[in-house]
Amino acid sequence: MTTPAAQLPASATENGSAVIRVLSYNIRSMRDDNAALARVIRACEPDLVLVQEAPRFFRWRKAAARLAAATDLVILSGGATAAGPMLLCSLRATVERTEDVLLPLTPGLHRRGFATAVVRIGGARIGVLSAHLSLQAAERYEQAGALLDRLAGMGVEHAIAGGDLNERPGGRSFTRLAGALQDCWEAAPWGGGPTSTPKDPHQRIDAIFATPGVEVLGCGVPLGLADPEDLKAATDHLPVLAALRVPTG
Repeated sequence: MTTPAAQLPASATENGSAVIRVLSYNIRSMRDDNAALARVIRACEPDLVLVQEAPRFFRWRKAAARLAAATDLVILSGGATAAGPMLLCSLRATVERTEDVLLPLTPGLHRRGFATAVVRIGGARIGVLSAHLSLQAAERYEQAGALLDRLAGMGVEHAIAGGDLNERPGGRSFTRLAGALQDCWEAAPWGGGPTSTPKDPHQRIDAIFATPGVEVLGCGVPLGLADPEDLKAATDHLPVLAALRVPTG
């Protein structure tokens, strides 16, 4: 049973931990209703936003800057330089380092990449990664392995990864990630589950994962927070929002 939307904890700094809100969202290159998109993101009050399909072409930096300004966030990393994934954060985050990672290109397929960062929030040091995995199954499985390798090499105890997996739970790539990390929806389901499509949600292909030391307080589609019409108009995916308790020290 999912928990009511109203019970999702707000961001907070506690004795020995930080509660953060993390949003993962495929924004379809901002080709839809950008005002609705900004309202959805603001309604979720995220500390970190893991974006997929950020603008990548003509004047992409200006488009990303407009989204950040409209949501009271700042750009951490990514965009065209990561082949689509991008990270945004609130002013609550202190940035330690960022890195855009391009993955090997398979001829005939789209280039893929990761937007990554290490940040400190409320005393907690956190690795963050946004990904958009391939439509092709074999390449997608390799990219899932590369994601795990990247997290392991970030030099942090606690890390969060999220994105559009282009695969449902039970698939090889999804299972590979869920075997090493916590699938936050499975750990503490909240709100809605399916993320595709907004007008007919029937499959969960977007997810947030966390390393074992992170406590998942709730995770799911923010149906009770964002306006239903905005969710339909903003893009062709529903977002995933997680509240996480990350130890400090």
